[in-house]
Amino acid sequence: MAAAAQRDLAATLGALRSGELDLRRRIDELAASFDEREARVLSLMPEPNRFERLHREAEALLAKHPAPASRPALFGALLGVKDVFRVDGFETRAGSRLPPSTFAGPEASSVTRLRRAGALVLGKTVSTEFAYFAPGPTRNPRDSARTPGGSSSGSAAAVGAGLCDVALGTQTIGSVTRPASFCGVVGCKPSFGRVPTDGIIPLAPGLDHVGWFAAEVAGARLVAAELLEAAPSSPGSPEGTRPRLAIPIGPYLDRADADGRKHFEGACERLRSRGYEIADLPAMLDFDEIEARHRRIVAAETAAVHANWFAEFRDLYAPQTIELIERGQKIPTEQLEIDLGGRSALRRELAALLDGAGCQAWISPSARGVAPLGLASTGDPVMNLPWTQAGLPTLGIPAGLGQSGLPIGLQLAARFGDDAPLFAWAEAIERTLQKGCPT
Repeated sequence: MAAAAQRDLAATLGALRSGELDLRRRIDELAASFDEREARVLSLMPEPNRFERLHREAEALLAKHPAPASRPALFGALLGVKDVFRVDGFETRAGSRLPPSTFAGPEASSVTRLRRAGALVLGKTVSTEFAYFAPGPTRNPRDSARTPGGSSSGSAAAVGAGLCDVALGTQTIGSVTRPASFCGVVGCKPSFGRVPTDGIIPLAPGLDHVGWFAAEVAGARLVAAELLEAAPSSPGSPEGTRPRLAIPIGPYLDRADADGRKHFEGACERLRSRGYEIADLPAMLDFDEIEARHRRIVAAETAAVHANWFAEFRDLYAPQTIELIERGQKIPTEQLEIDLGGRSALRRELAALLDGAGCQAWISPSARGVAPLGLASTGDPVMNLPWTQAGLPTLGIPAGLGQSGLPIGLQLAARFGDDAPLFAWAEAIERTLQKGCPT
């Protein structure tokens, strides 16, 4: 594998900053295998002369930071960017057939921050149409007959295939955590509002989160250091302590399929055997209403976002998106206001349950099971839905393989604002699961 696929991103970046790993040579090594590897996953938007551009940008980066000691934290990191983010020098299509001029505007500040930290944009990654359900061409890097998930399909697959170090995505229901699970990588969704969403084509602004992918939790944490807005942690959630975890038993957990549930229970048992306290905690007993509320918000807000575009370009929209928008047009404003109020109510409810049980974080499956066969569907995001609705920070981490031999992940959700301790807890849990984890 090319250097871009190295799993220890901190070591790779340290070598790039010191000059031990030559940035020009790294790009050349990736270029030599890129066409063959990208053809298997179709994770990136086509770009002529991609590597000529990358070499120009690498030379500019080296000229700007000639002294190793002055080089920024992400110096030379190869970055994929979901094609709903505006990036200077690239068209934005949002996975759609609408004219790119429709979406022109300033670069997303999240992209600008990573570029200032030294990241080089490998390219735009494939998105489902408008970050909803109409899939693009991307294949799962572990099995090309299966979906990589959605809507951040290209970003997850690009990291899973070792084409880039990190990649940006978005999550409105489960569009980071689910594809991370399917592709065997780490997916981070921070607390709602911790990363600005300016410069991004929205789906549902009341639920949209910026997220990202990396091969390991430590790599995802390096990105977090550049992106997260300052926010306080909850009292009693220090990074260095081992968390007491809660399993949300009830109708939510029952949505996992048989293989997913069995694998999740096995992962919890491995953690218990290593000294983790994990409590079974009845939660979200009204899950059907939580799900219905979420889907109403998505539909109503998408209809509002697309009101003018849809009126002009309806024939260019995919059937899945047309159905969503037309359903959203029928939702009364009063209903949307009630549903939006339900987000904070769910957040309070989940925090109160953790408080009452003396727990610090929730543990649950990252997806119902492994990536399903076929490319017509991106899979079901239901296991991610409540944590997104409540705006809680989540980390999806690889947790071995399901019975079919495909990746399957574990999802950790902390209290709102507990992004920093969540990373520390997830790194420790990642190490624990890797010991004796079936491969």
